[in-house]
Amino acid sequence: MSLPVISPTSAVAAGCMKGAAVGGVAGHVAGKHGTAGAAAGCAVGHHEAAKKQKAASEAAASKPASQ
Repeated sequence: MSLPVISPTSAVAAGCMKGAAVGGVAGHVAGKHGTAGAAAGCAVGHHEAAKKQKAASEAAASKPASQ
């Protein structure tokens, strides 16, 4: 069985690696559901990273240009 290789530098994976690690541990502790926890953690981590990136880009766009 081969596992897919996930590149942490990929824009799509933003937040996924951290979320998957936390979710995997939480799922394992909750009752041998590490894989489901990792998948959910990846989704949540990616969502949070996207929100953070959007807020940063909006803040940069609303910042007045210095003269």
